Amino acid sequence: MKNPVPAQSIEPRWTVALTILIVLVLLTVLPDRVRFVPIWAPYIPGLTVLAAMAMVPLTGGKARWLRLERIVLLVFCVLIGIATLVGLAYLIYEMINRSAVLDGLQLLTSSIAVGVINVLIFSLLYWQIDLGGPEARIHRRHSQPDWLFPQADLQDVIPNWRPTFIDYLFLSYNTATAFSPTDALPLTARAKLLMMLQSIISLVTILVVVSRAINIIGS
Repeated sequence: MKNPVPAQSIEPRWTVALTILIVLVLLTVLPDRVRFVPIWAPYIPGLTVLAAMAMVPLTGGKARWLRLERIVLLVFCVLIGIATLVGLAYLIYEMINRSAVLDGLQLLTSSIAVGVINVLIFSLLYWQIDLGGPEARIHRRHSQPDWLFPQADLQDVIPNWRPTFIDYLFLSYNTATAFSPTDALPLTARAKLLMMLQSIISLVTILVVVSRAINIIGS
């Protein structure tokens, strides 16, 4: 049986939990025509993730809870990601067909919500997969990182530095707004593919849906 992780070696989860709650709220406020599942459906995987996350510090970071947290968080990201893509596809369909189901304001607010969800979901993914997860990063169990952060080369200035969730949120924000790595450099194929996917989603959302929504409102 593996020993639990020391309490001081467990990365705080409150920023991650807040991110998940924001995602759930954004999914709730989307118009009914954009939401393809019942309003309560995202809360099932969301609350499951939060429960598993809460057990990590309560159990001292036991390996089985870390594995469970990793699995349910990845499942949550995949499910919400698919739902977001479907919603984005519907917004594009409404835009192309110039349907009156969604007016310009609804199209604009929905596209903004999709864009924010895109940033938050990918930040969760980046945080969980890089170097095997937060606790694995603390104990340096993996030698191959998915991203190279500039602070990693400044160990003399910032000793024992390691990325936390805020770093991955910043990475996700940069990827979605600049469409390129501006801070951390992707090193692995999966990191590059994930950033490409996020950039495509963001590009479609910003350049196509938002611009069309502004034209509708201004006309």
